[in-house]
Order: sequence, then C-alpha cells, then structure tokens
Amino acid sequence: MAKTMWNAVVAAGAVAVVTAMTAAPAGAATGGVSYSQVSVNGGKPIVIGVQEVVSVPVTFRMSTTRTWDWQPLFSLYRGKLGSPESDTLYSAFGASDHACPTKGRGSCVIDDGVLDIDPRYTIEGNGYAGTWKSSAELSLPGGDSVFTDLNHPVQVQRATRVTVNAAPEPVVTGKTITVTGKVTRANWETHSYQGYAGRTVSLQFKADGASSYTTVKKVTSGSTGSLKTTVKAAKSGTWRWNYYGNSTSGAKASTGDHVIVWSGVRVMHAR
Repeated sequence: MAKTMWNAVVAAGAVAVVTAMTAAPAGAATGGVSYSQVSVNGGKPIVIGVQEVVSVPVTFRMSTTRTWDWQPLFSLYRGKLGSPESDTLYSAFGASDHACPTKGRGSCVIDDGVLDIDPRYTIEGNGYAGTWKSSAELSLPGGDSVFTDLNHPVQVQRATRVTVNAAPEPVVTGKTITVTGKVTRANWETHSYQGYAGRTVSLQFKADGASSYTTVKKVTSGSTGSLKTTVKAAKSGTWRWNYYGNSTSGAKASTGDHVIVWSGVRVMHAR
C-alpha cells in the first residue's frame, strides 16, 4: 500500500519546525479535533544511532467536526506547542493513502503511520535524549492548521553497542576464562560511538543445551568503556555482556562468544 509522506527534511542540517497553535490533552477537542488510541513504537523507547534513519510505527484515531485537506501529521516536540523556540524531532511522517480521505470529515484511524528520524539532520545534540511530547497537526482548507498535544510522552534514547571476547578457546575444566569487551554510546554531536564509562554491565552465560542466559556477575566499565573480568571454566557454553540501559541510553546485549570446556584427560588406546 502506497504511503503519503509529509514534511520530509532533505537539506543537510535542516530541522523541522512547528509554527502553531494551541495545546490540549488527548481526548479533548482543540478546534473541533480530538485524538485517542495513541501508540508510538509499541510503547517502547525510540533508540537512535548516529547515521541510520529510524522508522517508528505510529497509530492513533482522530475524530473531528471539521473538514480537512490532509491526513493528520504526527511529530515529537519539546517546549511549548506553537512556540518558534520549541524543538521538534522528525524527518517525515507518512501513512497509507486510504487512511483518511482527502477533504474528509468525521473520524479516521491511522494504523500504519511511520515517523522517520534521521540523526544526521534532525538531532542537534546529545541533549535531545530524554522525554518528548507528541502532537498531531490537522491541515484545514485555506492553509490553516489545528495542532493538538496528544498527552502521550515518548522516551528517546542514544543507541549503545556492546562487544565481547572470551578466551582461551577451548579451555580445560577449572582453568580461568578471561572475558573482555567494551560498551560504547552514540554521540549525536560527533556522529560516532564513544566509550561509555561507569556503566554497570552484566556478564551472562548460557550453557550448551540451555534456552536462556543467566547473570554470573556485574562489572563496571572503565574510563574508555572497557569491560574485563575472569571466571572459572566449568562447562561449555556462550558468554555475553548485557547492558540494561537508562533513561537516555538504550539497552543492548553483545553477541555471544562460545567457549568449549573439556576435561583435559587423554584416553590411550591399546595397540
């Protein structure tokens, strides 16, 4: 199904700007418009890296007594809705053409909306991580618009990365395994990943044949985000680091590193 995209930001460094209107809670009518059943990213935080465009699923229901020209445009904002000084966070928003007929009236449901966020052009700094408000704009005939605060907060987080290496491989039962790694976080000002110091990261193990990981110990990352600890080899399985995130940084687990543990006993065959 084709989607119609609005307000695409294509110029380098460009930021979409909200220029109007009046704020009201979701469910309350602003200029004869109300919204309900709002869902953004399935209720999960929006985690953004340094280059990749993030496409966020958005759904909502609109009811209105007004006649509109275009489907409602969803966006994230901070500050006062309608103020030129407010920040907005989106590159484009689109939904299927059939969702709300042009020049319609009454109610419509946008159930496949997509909010695109390009960190290269729409994020001005690391301070953009945190809680954002959500709004919808309904375009009316004659160039007017009605902006409504949806009263639906959304958490935006900087992406993290975690690596792992367990050695030696293989290892004899009872010997020491050294597990290293690194946790880094997206820097939206330099557009690179940098070491994330002072983070509590869980070392986890999944034995061969097991269905889930178990936390073995917790380690604090060093000044460059480095991780290092030792464990005793007991059985073959997979090791990983798992960072659970915080209000401004996304959760992330490393890939697993499998280590074979053997007894070290050689069987001599008679000739």
